[in-house]
Amino acid sequence: MDEMTMWGGRFADGPSALLRALNDSFAFDRELFAEDVEGSVAWAGALQSCGVLNAEEHAQIVEALRSLRLSDGEHEDVHSFVESSLRALVGPLAGKLHTGRSRNDQVATDLKLWLKKACDDASALVTSLVQALAQRGLGEAATPMPGYTHLKQAEPITFGHWCLAYAEMLRRDLSRIADAKSRGDECPLGSAALAGTPLAIDRESLAHNLGFARATSNSLDAVSDRDFAAEYLFASSLLLTHLSRLAEDLIFFTSDEAGYAELPDALATGSSRMPQKKNPDILELTRGHAARALGELTGFLALLKGLPLAYNKDLQLDKEPLFRTRTTLAVLLPALTALVASLQLNRERMAAAAGSELLLATARADKLAATGIPFREAHEQIGKSLDAKSSITVEEALASKNVKGGTAPQRVQEAAREILE
Repeated sequence: MDEMTMWGGRFADGPSALLRALNDSFAFDRELFAEDVEGSVAWAGALQSCGVLNAEEHAQIVEALRSLRLSDGEHEDVHSFVESSLRALVGPLAGKLHTGRSRNDQVATDLKLWLKKACDDASALVTSLVQALAQRGLGEAATPMPGYTHLKQAEPITFGHWCLAYAEMLRRDLSRIADAKSRGDECPLGSAALAGTPLAIDRESLAHNLGFARATSNSLDAVSDRDFAAEYLFASSLLLTHLSRLAEDLIFFTSDEAGYAELPDALATGSSRMPQKKNPDILELTRGHAARALGELTGFLALLKGLPLAYNKDLQLDKEPLFRTRTTLAVLLPALTALVASLQLNRERMAAAAGSELLLATARADKLAATGIPFREAHEQIGKSLDAKSSITVEEALASKNVKGGTAPQRVQEAAREILE
């Protein structure tokens, strides 16, 4: 009795090598092994509750499932691997586990369990980066630096204020990840192939046993729904877009031309040809991974757009983008967190650039307007006298932006403490 008995009853011959090379997915969906075992244990409990398994059979299956270990071999997919491995331990009894269940609701359940964990992982890693940015923001709340618009020096800000700008972006990312997890927190198991299981399963209890908030409401939708996966990819791609912007800023800040900061030696690379080089590889790879993430999301949505209800084999290709994205976040976010925490600032150079006459022009116009002169007139006067010595210091210019969300050092400290609490 081999794994072909999962679906080969009406076939006179087994699958050709050509079919297996295209069809088999164990090489990558083995990533779902832990979730497949978890779902199978829960399904065994549901089968006992409705009388398909007696207590002894249930105990035997669950004990065997929990003893399984992932190994190499030729299998159609992770589900057939688990079933054939279980059969090797308990014999024909393993065939009872698939009663009332399909690989369609099985894989949908596995994937949602996996995605919930992936969201938790991403949230923890992003939170660490937010904390690192907020800590730097608190410590550098009064460190002047130029602020830019159109990549032209605009007004003085502080490095702490810059750090908190990215902290805010990442906090929105955390919210999106949490929203995606909340919407996807429902269990497809019990939907069977597409029409629902014929067994008297308490699907709400089954969902809760697996840690889901609820059971899915429609079996057709449940086996074909990949919204959670799409939302995870969207949240991740926007997160990586934000990280790419941060990386681009830091590449500029650490350039020879700006010289506002220097990368720590442990988080930079050198050149095989030029001895003086210190290259921002982590930051450049961040930009590259952001680009690839956008492609993963676009490809995933294109995969979904033409699918009729219910399950279609196209959905076998939904997993690799998810696996790659989770792996990327797992290595990229800690590297960026370490880089932010150990970035070496050239505060003197930043302050000198922030205190130039050009950057203080707006503050001079604001100061003139405060005397009662219409701002448009003040703007014109200052524009005509940019060579004149400034009547305001960079510290005064910063302190004047003392509104919620402004770059005044006191406000930056308050905002940083709020994040760190």
